[in-house]
Amino acid sequence: MRGEQVIDLASMSDPVLVREDGTWPYTLPSVVDDIDFAVSHVIRGDDHVANTAVQIALFEALGAVPPAFGHHNLLLTAEGEGLSKRLGSLSIRSLAEAGYEPMAVASVAVLLGMSGAVEPVRDLAALAERLDLAAISKSPARFDTAELDSVNARLVHTLEWADVSARFDAHDFDGRGEAFWPVVRDNIARAGEAAGWWTALMRAEPSVDPEDREFLALARRMLPDGEITTQSWGEWTAGLKEESGRKGKALFMPLRKALTGRDHGPDMGRLLPFIGRERILARLP
Repeated sequence: MRGEQVIDLASMSDPVLVREDGTWPYTLPSVVDDIDFAVSHVIRGDDHVANTAVQIALFEALGAVPPAFGHHNLLLTAEGEGLSKRLGSLSIRSLAEAGYEPMAVASVAVLLGMSGAVEPVRDLAALAERLDLAAISKSPARFDTAELDSVNARLVHTLEWADVSARFDAHDFDGRGEAFWPVVRDNIARAGEAAGWWTALMRAEPSVDPEDREFLALARRMLPDGEITTQSWGEWTAGLKEESGRKGKALFMPLRKALTGRDHGPDMGRLLPFIGRERILARLP
């Protein structure tokens, strides 16, 4: 990873093996553990290069063969600070609680600093195949949560309902989660946001601009009869376009805002059956 490293131990102060209060730093106990567990390879940050030289001397003093050591580049924050325990916002626990996919975090952690794109990888076996220790830059890499957000979103967009269903309560989607998930997943960055979209859709507060009220009243009268299906949106807007003369954003946006309370989101044709006729009529003036 860094090529051969040479440390002159004589130029260093003696390592502390036992503190004055009787507690042990990791230097000797980790060597004893590695011997006990027959550890063959150790990969850690390059801030431990000097420590490794000391530990190799300890392995040899204990009559043991040292493992093969490799030292990867350090990860810094987006601002250039070193990652440390005091940055609780970047702990594995906090990232999990924030809804990041485990494989998104693993993908960024492994691929960051290597040549090639940082992209989502679906499982650890595939990620292991991508790892090339010789391709890791010796320079520090910046761990940017914006990049993690992007990788996480791209990973979420590939997940099937079977991958995420266990994370939701049975009542979250009124038993229609399997149908709703593929409709909403391309518009969310974290899987948990799907429940928020469902709640917003079921309880949307219509957003109606005064200049659109007459158009929306026309839309109410022209809503196709019968069951609301994925075809209903196309039929409905085609008739409205002909009748009102509106097109593009002027045609679609007032309907989206009135029916969902938002100015963006999943394809309205796929959303309409979930909203249902009763809610559609209730949200139009």
